[in-house]
Amino acid sequence: MKRKNLAALTAAFAVAVTMTAGCAAVPEKNGDNDNYEISDELLVTPEEKPDLTPPEVEKPETPDEQPKPKTIPYISVTTNNVNIRSGAGTGYAVLGTAEKSTLYACLGEENGWYITKYKNKTVYISKKYCVIVDMQKAGDEVEAVIAEGTRFMGVPYVYGAVRLHDGKGNKLKGFSSNAFDCSSLMQYMYYYGADTLLDVTTRTQVKQGKTVAKSDLKRGDLMFFTNATRKDKVGIERIGHVAMYLGDNWILHTASDYAKIEQISSTRWGYYIQSQRMI
Repeated sequence: MKRKNLAALTAAFAVAVTMTAGCAAVPEKNGDNDNYEISDELLVTPEEKPDLTPPEVEKPETPDEQPKPKTIPYISVTTNNVNIRSGAGTGYAVLGTAEKSTLYACLGEENGWYITKYKNKTVYISKKYCVIVDMQKAGDEVEAVIAEGTRFMGVPYVYGAVRLHDGKGNKLKGFSSNAFDCSSLMQYMYYYGADTLLDVTTRTQVKQGKTVAKSDLKRGDLMFFTNATRKDKVGIERIGHVAMYLGDNWILHTASDYAKIEQISSTRWGYYIQSQRMI
């Protein structure tokens, strides 16, 4: 069967070669009738030439600008002794005063007043004495930890304040959110913000998490410092303070007066030891 097919194909090919030898004949349509004549030349008009130009591939549009990173707004106080009030107006009770160049979480605005948190209460600060500072947003878990801390701006610093828990999650009697020292504030923030257990002092917290270089500091990292009374000690005994880094040289902490967000001073940078990333 295969040989028979091959012979038939060979015969057909020979006939085709004989018929076309010596010319390139094609039918030419004459007007609108169905009569065709044999031409001595292969006539192809420009309109009949095949278009061999590769089709254009539509390129995806490139956005003019890259997506901007998400930011978190903070209220920056521009003068000292700005009243913090219980409502949006001068007729409301004064609950405290804001210090120049400190930051507060911006939770909205109402009738010319910014809404924020102070000593775990919703309060208001006049927009006349504030500007907005934007910081680049971190991951949701880190932001939840920071949000826990911003609720307690203005809470007094108390050395050796009772911790929320013993470092293993067991709640301690006598704890109050009306008093924090630096390490107890960080412990509280991580417990409620990220369900993470920090130990009870700066000298034990510094052993937790992952050590990060100063050049690699990120929002949410804990920064550990020495202080005037511990700077001459050795090892972890030098450590006497902890703060949370927020970015752009801002830290959230409490030290000697009350919980606040402020810039890292040159003096404090001189006391810097190391940083730990907890989550």
